[in-house]
Amino acid sequence: TMPAVKPQPEFSSGPCKKRPGWSTDVYKTAPTGRSHRSKIGKAKLVEAIEEPRRILNIPADYRIAVVPASDTGAIEMAMWSMLGERPVDMCHWESFGKGWLGDVNSHLKLENTSEFTAPYGELPDLTQTNPDHDIVFTWNGTTSGVCVPNADWISDDRTGLTFNDATSAVFAMDIDWSKVDVTTYSWQKVMGGEGAHGMLILSPRAVERLESYTPEGRALPKIFRMTSTGP
Repeated sequence: TMPAVKPQPEFSSGPCKKRPGWSTDVYKTAPTGRSHRSKIGKAKLVEAIEEPRRILNIPADYRIAVVPASDTGAIEMAMWSMLGERPVDMCHWESFGKGWLGDVNSHLKLENTSEFTAPYGELPDLTQTNPDHDIVFTWNGTTSGVCVPNADWISDDRTGLTFNDATSAVFAMDIDWSKVDVTTYSWQKVMGGEGAHGMLILSPRAVERLESYTPEGRALPKIFRMTSTGP
């Protein structure tokens, strides 16, 4: 029998409930049907970039982008564009992180990878990761609810990049931006927004990797290319 009372009917495509105070009034000023290249469309994109910078205290020299295909598009775009320059430590303890591992092994076919994993409800020993490797991890496991307690395990003197899937953490947990080089999220989870778009945040070190490293023999679809001279 379907329940007669639904305590929170305002759900979006996350599936996550809308933020407190949300109502359909937000659509009264929505530029529906307008191109993202229009004046109002560009203004909305700037707002979607600069408001997170202000609210989350993202450093001024970090780059922020709105990208296609939700958090998955953002993390895949980053991995396909930047991984392979050095060994990679893949850390996972729930289904999304395990999916990133599968993509690295089966599709990117990177040979020098290490796996750090734990059963649902637990964390692996992240202090065993190598600061000279690239490290891919999920700050808060969407399907397990297990999060890293902090970023103390990430070295300040690392030479590799840290790839932080933060889609179920950002806006709900404090993130030490000095410890993360690539951060991704969507508007669906903590924010209770709609799907389709992802957010990509790059530290200066991540930007330097993009500008200095081109994966050999790796074809990148146009939708993944982040540099004007990309493959």
